[in-house]
Amino acid sequence: MIYQTYQPRSPLSQFVEFLWYWKGDNLPSRSCILPIGSMELVIDLHEDEIPLFDLYNQIQSGSTKGARICGVHSQGFIIVKYQNCSVIGAHFKPGRHGAFFTIPGGELHNQIISLEELWQSSATELRDFLLDKSTIEDRFLTLEQFLLRKIQPIECYPVVDFALCEFERLPTTLVSAVTNQIGLSTRHFNQLFRNQVGLTPKLYCRVRRLQRVLRLIEGKKQIDWMDIAFTCGYFDQAHFIHDFRAFANCTPTEYVAKRGVHPCHIELSD
Repeated sequence: MIYQTYQPRSPLSQFVEFLWYWKGDNLPSRSCILPIGSMELVIDLHEDEIPLFDLYNQIQSGSTKGARICGVHSQGFIIVKYQNCSVIGAHFKPGRHGAFFTIPGGELHNQIISLEELWQSSATELRDFLLDKSTIEDRFLTLEQFLLRKIQPIECYPVVDFALCEFERLPTTLVSAVTNQIGLSTRHFNQLFRNQVGLTPKLYCRVRRLQRVLRLIEGKKQIDWMDIAFTCGYFDQAHFIHDFRAFANCTPTEYVAKRGVHPCHIELSD
């Protein structure tokens, strides 16, 4: 299996946290991907028809083209990994996907759509350009250059940018402690935040808190769950388990038993 990342240059680095490439053979056929709090561009270089599945009954519920957009999720979603998996993508910074897509982030909440719905023929062109390249490095550079040409003026709200910085700087802070500094009504601020980021502030912070948990337990087998819960700002272990189930559809101990190579992947049985 190969997993590599690439740090884009400025000005793309203002909007894209990193580019990534995943290639593998004989991988588990299906995985549940946990929510990350931001949007991703995903381009399958092996298959151009990707099935979508319902998380809970695991029955196919549609499909997309190989080039697709994964909106900001607040629940896990299932992906299929074929025998010769080859996928490249861009991980956008929270609230920065608007430099490439005019659709409000909230409209893609828990949605995965074909890239051509937003970029028309450019989506096919991008995938074809990437298929023409033979090395990972060339594919990274091709994707980087393509995204650089796609950058457009972005509508950002200063209060949302301030909140994102505070949530990152003080990950266990209460949302109300930040919104009290902003001077907007809760309803107005929630709408601005959802338009730019894709989630409400409270839901965003819950997702980022889950991500903090995954980082702290990565690679560990012996875990003090009570310590993890309090370190990450949960009221108690019951609150922690409830939140974990809501996002991952499993308990923390079940996650450890089934987690994949990437901490956001839970391997599913066939």
